[in-house]
Amino acid sequence: MIKIFGQKMSSKIQQRLMELHAADSLSDISHLPPVRCHELENRGGVFSIDLEYPNRLLIIPVNDPIPLKEEGGINHQYVTEIEVIAIEDTHDKKNQRRGSK
Repeated sequence: MIKIFGQKMSSKIQQRLMELHAADSLSDISHLPPVRCHELENRGGVFSIDLEYPNRLLIIPVNDPIPLKEEGGINHQYVTEIEVIAIEDTHDKKNQRRGSK
């Protein structure tokens, strides 16, 4: 990991993975900085967690079924299983999906 991301970024990735492992649900992961876990508007169901700017750890809930709120959206309180899908710069236009919201 250090060869690919460098020491500082590798430490941040390990820190975030430990925080996710220790959490009982996604609602235990702060939506405020420095972690700032939030659902990406342009990628329904994909959550972004801050690493070293501009990189983000991208995760998806894998509960079966995905816990939804009555008013729509994913219920963070009942997301107890996730999958890490990527580490990327979500601000980079080439990495963003077109036409989805």
